[in-house]
Amino acid sequence: MTTSVVELGRQLIYLLILAIPIASVAWTVTHEEIFREPRDYCIAKSTTCRSIFERKLFYLFTCEYCFSHYVAAAFLVLTRYKLMFDDWRGYLIAEFALVWVANVFMGLFAKLRVEIKAEKVEIAAAETAAGRKT
Repeated sequence: MTTSVVELGRQLIYLLILAIPIASVAWTVTHEEIFREPRDYCIAKSTTCRSIFERKLFYLFTCEYCFSHYVAAAFLVLTRYKLMFDDWRGYLIAEFALVWVANVFMGLFAKLRVEIKAEKVEIAAAETAAGRKT
């Protein structure tokens, strides 16, 4: 059975909120220093394992898009969040919608980090130049 417009609005707000921790977990595991050693191990295994299954399994932990599917699935199990339908279709739509929104958030975060890093380099260069003038 489909949902009402009010309920759909509530579900869309939940979608945006749930995508934040999904993006956070996926980004942290696939990019941040705290998981560097396991990620480096998975990168090596994803290129050296003999079986394609093993290579792809290890690759999942190095790609934020791939990994976000599994994080979203875990969040669906934890929250029982459904989008648009009250049956299995709601879970399926929610899975892909959560992954999409989480990856939009991660893309925006990546862009923001690049801009912040560029600003820091620019500030450091200006401070170095100012130090030379005095």
